[in-house]
Amino acid sequence: MEQCYPKCLLNRTLNGNHYSARSSSQTGGWNLDPAALSLCLTFNVCVRGEIACRVIKTARKLGVKTVAVYSEVDENAMHVKMADEAYCIGPAPSAESYLRVDKIIDVCKRSGAQAVHPGYGFLSENAIFAEELAQAGIIFIGPPVQAIISMGSKSESKDIMINAGVPCVPGYHGTNQDPDFLLEQAEKIMFPVLIKAVMGGGGKGMKIVHQREEFFDALESAKREAMKSFSDDRVLVEKYIVRPRHVEVQVFGDQHGNVVSLWERDCSVQRRHQKIIEEAPAPGLSEETRADLGEKAVAAAKAVNYEGAGTVEFIYDNDTSKFYFMEMNTRLQVEHPVTEMITKQDLVQWQLEVASGNPLPLEQDEIPRVGHAFEARIYAENPRNNFLPDVGPLLYLSTPEPSESLRIEEGFKAGSKIEVFYDPLISKVVAHGRDRTEALRVLRKALEEYHVVGLSTNVQFLRTLAGNEDFIDGSVETAFIDKHYNALFPPISTPSPELLAQAALFVALRDQPVVTAPSTSPWASLYARRFGSDVYHRVVQFNVEHGEEAQPLRVHVYATDKGCFDVEVEGADGKPNTKLTSVKASLASPTQVTSTIDNKKRITTIVSQRPPPDVPASHAPNTAERVHIFHSEGQKTTLVIPPPKWVLSLGGEVLEAAAKKGIRAPMPSVVVEVKVNVGDKVKKGQVVVVLESMKTETVLRAERDGVVVSVGCKNGEMVPEGKELVEMDAK
Repeated sequence: MEQCYPKCLLNRTLNGNHYSARSSSQTGGWNLDPAALSLCLTFNVCVRGEIACRVIKTARKLGVKTVAVYSEVDENAMHVKMADEAYCIGPAPSAESYLRVDKIIDVCKRSGAQAVHPGYGFLSENAIFAEELAQAGIIFIGPPVQAIISMGSKSESKDIMINAGVPCVPGYHGTNQDPDFLLEQAEKIMFPVLIKAVMGGGGKGMKIVHQREEFFDALESAKREAMKSFSDDRVLVEKYIVRPRHVEVQVFGDQHGNVVSLWERDCSVQRRHQKIIEEAPAPGLSEETRADLGEKAVAAAKAVNYEGAGTVEFIYDNDTSKFYFMEMNTRLQVEHPVTEMITKQDLVQWQLEVASGNPLPLEQDEIPRVGHAFEARIYAENPRNNFLPDVGPLLYLSTPEPSESLRIEEGFKAGSKIEVFYDPLISKVVAHGRDRTEALRVLRKALEEYHVVGLSTNVQFLRTLAGNEDFIDGSVETAFIDKHYNALFPPISTPSPELLAQAALFVALRDQPVVTAPSTSPWASLYARRFGSDVYHRVVQFNVEHGEEAQPLRVHVYATDKGCFDVEVEGADGKPNTKLTSVKASLASPTQVTSTIDNKKRITTIVSQRPPPDVPASHAPNTAERVHIFHSEGQKTTLVIPPPKWVLSLGGEVLEAAAKKGIRAPMPSVVVEVKVNVGDKVKKGQVVVVLESMKTETVLRAERDGVVVSVGCKNGEMVPEGKELVEMDAK
């Protein structure tokens, strides 16, 4: 087990709004004046979700008052309930609420907040926001404005880093944007090359070019994306690292010129250029490389007179073991908890103290490194559908119990709704262990116990990823998911007879409860029988959620005695039936069934999800009741209970009539653009409406030729799932 302990620890106690510091060595610590170390009495938290809740927790610990802001759809959000005060600052769209600088400053003045914590996202790296706060006499809990500006430009930041002796990826970072000149620069460093938007981020305006013939088309595409995303089409050209890792270093600076690094993190495993699982320290690095990374990161921070929390990101070449500066994020990172776990430090508290003018709590050689930590991001998304974001309510949410080795960073509780307007991050599962093996074991167990119903999530994918042999070995790279796609997305298998039996017992027990309390009624002893001495017999039919055309799965449940059943599962695909006799079963709760099959006792979580009442029945899974079964090793199987044929017939008529007439929203969305007007003649396949949900666009096309009769939406409107957007009459 790798551990590094400080030679000097600070013993700190809060005295009102001050703390005192004492060095255990008397010579290696800070000489501090307690009267100069006052923290802000009140600060504004201008974000939402889990990071807002995380910041408020530290403020509570320090006795500092917090003021939350929220949009109209976040009125009952978790961060609003946790804060001491909360103010509504506008409608749901971010541009009308969380990005409104004037409204946030107004809330500070009304509440008396002395500072603003920007969290991450929204305005966290907005230099204009920091500038306007300063002009209003409000502290920005973040770096100086000039540092934000310098690090916000990929070309300027690389020039600064080169001058500071920090290695950068070979390439051209200058101002000349002539296509022929950029091609010359690409040929100098040799293909493959990476074209990147100067003001880019999140993979926007980024193109990989493998050969000369592709260069101009890729350049034009990158410039178009850059202009659309950042209103700036300037690009730079860099050598493309074929097998890269994403390794970053947490740095902290104060107003007294002190800068330290708090070890590194590996964030290589990503989808859509966004991280989903992170760890600290980075696996497989030599101590020499680790020390060099820290030194270069500190040099990068000092080059821009950095203050507060920041992250210096590097590309690490797996083939050469060399690393290169990529960018610096001038805020607290989503993945900061893994650093907190291995250093035993509260980085939000560090932010508050630095913003209050206090020196850094620890010197470089005092910062511990204890064990290993992982963070898994729980997103509302469908990994099997190219990680497409999902929206909707958290109908059921059960999370593992937090402990010294496990943190659940959450911003939503059961009953909350993941909105279309914001990032789909639900929570973060953070695990710590004495070494990487133990930490990964804690993470896997936690993911097995993390249960969500109501929308698609990546929980099961993360559990599969955490159990992948190459990931366990630490063989990570940014192309990990693509490289191991088949292993991470195995075919969906037919549910086992035992699992089908448990699902059928759940349905039967729910619909026909067993009387367990003592009763004097003669009817209580007749549970297993109907009139005429017939044994109670129930046939439960299921379909697999992702297999509408598959053969239905039928299970026969016979009640032989109170709490005892015989179960027969019909064989699928010509397989023989499976008979299970004398199965003891009962409902432990509305979402748990206890059963004993083949002398093995099982307690299985099964959650029913009924369809919305206004959705007509059909063969689509979301129009029927679904039962979600959480079983071995974190696996979740969803079975559909098909409606009776007469209900399907009625629903089919309704849907057929609706399909002939109009186009409906497939999910809660924002209307980006309506492409037709009343009276327009429309051809099959023509784009009619463009929607946006969770920052992802969906294009709706006409399914047949027709004439537009009415338009039921307008640009910028929020529409619920199922709303008719355009009504058409067939030609």
